[in-house]
Amino acid sequence: MTKLLAITFAAAGIYVLASPTQAAECGKVSIAEMNWASAGIAAHVDKFILEHGYGCTVSLVAGDTMTTFASMNEKAEPDLAPELWIHSVRTPLEAAIKEGRLIQAAPILSEGGVEGWWIPRFLANAHPEIKTVQEALKHPDLFPATDDPTKGAIHSCPSGWNCQISTANLYKALGAEKAGFRLVEPGSATALDGSIAEAFETKTGWLGYYWAPTAILGKYEMIRLSFGVDHDRAEWDSCSAVPNCSNPKINSYPVSDVFTVVTKSFSEKAGVAMDYVNARGWDNATVNKILAWMDQNRARNADAARYFLERFPEIWAKWVSPEVAEKVRAAL
Repeated sequence: MTKLLAITFAAAGIYVLASPTQAAECGKVSIAEMNWASAGIAAHVDKFILEHGYGCTVSLVAGDTMTTFASMNEKAEPDLAPELWIHSVRTPLEAAIKEGRLIQAAPILSEGGVEGWWIPRFLANAHPEIKTVQEALKHPDLFPATDDPTKGAIHSCPSGWNCQISTANLYKALGAEKAGFRLVEPGSATALDGSIAEAFETKTGWLGYYWAPTAILGKYEMIRLSFGVDHDRAEWDSCSAVPNCSNPKINSYPVSDVFTVVTKSFSEKAGVAMDYVNARGWDNATVNKILAWMDQNRARNADAARYFLERFPEIWAKWVSPEVAEKVRAAL
C-alpha cells in the first residue's frame, strides 16, 4: 500500500509545498550511512536533498542492518535508514511498526534486491532461445570451463557466502553435472568479478550466480535467467538455503524487500520532507550505473550522490515539488 500511494502521488504530480515554517520544523535529522555502497550513496542523496531542499540540518552516522535497526527500534536513533534490507529483521520490524515506533516508507529499490543466475547480454542476443536456466544447460559448449573446455562452467560464490549453498543445491536439483557442467567456486569476490570481466573481454559465455544492484552489472550488461518456477519460500527455508540438502528441488531466488525506514519522531517533525521519503525510489539499472561510475572513478559516497543528482534529474525531480527541485539544482 505504501508503494502504491507513493507511485500514485508521484505519477499525479501531487506535492505539498513547503512553507518556511514547515522547512524549519524539519530541524536536526540523523541518517544511517550503511557500510555498503548503494546505501551509502542513498544516505548522501538524502542529506543533500533534505538540507538544500527542505532546510533540515543533517548528520550522518555509520551503520549496518542489525545495529542500525536495533538502535532505531530501542533508542529512536538515527532518524532514518535509507536502505534497509528487511528480510533479516522482518519480524521485529513488523512489531515495531505495529507498536508505532517505526514507519516503513517507500521501497528505495523499486525492484527489490535480486539474485539469480545470469548470462552476458551478447550471448543472450546471439542465442535468443536461452531464456531459462534449463535452456542454458542444454548448451555446455557455450559456457566452457577455463581449465576444461569440454565441460560447461556454472560459477558459484566464495566459501562462506550464503549463495554458495543455494547455488550448490540448485546445481544438484537441475542435474547440471549430468548435463555436462562443473560447479566452479571462486576464491574471492574479486575472482568472481574477474571471471565476468574476462568473459566480456574474450566474448566467451558465462553462466553463474550474481546479484543486483552492483557495480559489475553496471559495467557489464547481464541477463538474469528464469528457473521456470516461482519462489517457494517453504522449500527455500527447508532445503534450498540449507547446506547439503539431500533432495533439493528447482526453486527461484527470493526478491529481497528493501525499504526506507524512519522513526515515528522523524515522521512527526519532518513535515513536508516526509513526502519526499515516501516518494523516493530508484531501479537497479540506475543504481548499477552509479556504482559502476563510483568504482571506475574510485569515488566516495558523497561524490557518487552528487553524480546522480547532476546526471539523473529526470529521476529525482519526480520525488519532490518543482520548488524543492529548483532549490536542489541551485545548490549543485
